Amino acid sequence: MKPLYARRFAMIRLPLLAMLVSCSRAGAQAKGEPGKFDFYLMNLAWGPEFCSVPGAGSECKAPRGFVLHGLWPQNYDGSYPVNCGEGQGPAQPEKSLDITPDLPLLEHEWSKHGTCTTMSPDEFFGLEHQAFHSVRIPKKLRELKHEEPMRPKDILDLFAKANPSFPQGSVVVSCADHRLTAVEVCLAKDGLMPISCQGLRECDALALRITPVATKK
Repeated sequence: MKPLYARRFAMIRLPLLAMLVSCSRAGAQAKGEPGKFDFYLMNLAWGPEFCSVPGAGSECKAPRGFVLHGLWPQNYDGSYPVNCGEGQGPAQPEKSLDITPDLPLLEHEWSKHGTCTTMSPDEFFGLEHQAFHSVRIPKKLRELKHEEPMRPKDILDLFAKANPSFPQGSVVVSCADHRLTAVEVCLAKDGLMPISCQGLRECDALALRITPVATKK
């Protein structure tokens, strides 16, 4: 069991992080049955923005541009199941800190989303690693050192060039307050192959500001 301070930190921080969660995930959420969903939605949060949320604290570490917020069971109609069981999380969650910014987030992701698969905790977080490493991050975003405005279309074009095998419409840009918050990738339930997204909304801002990798607000 996590220390009390960690659980309290998660309770304070996660509602704040919800403000940065994809605007694309607008469907209804309801307690579901494990395994009953259509595809996976992988949320790659823009780390400098993700860890700048008030309350994130020093525990949130994002030295890279993108970090894994989660791999979420999703349905084609925009709905998604949550909290499908009460099983305990992984025995060694720190093994996922190479792609995820902190432990409270991992605990939250397992209870809310991982339990809606039919996998064990170790299998689920292993699948998260597989999904995360299946996407090539564009060099321009990996090496961004200064705040730069960019259209959502420009971001999508960068990902298309870096991942030429991905079908059109398999990547979605998410934003809040005219800032890049995440890039999301739709993946097949079996095999994690990129697929065209369905039932999602896209960022409709004309231009987005991108917090530099080297800067934390």
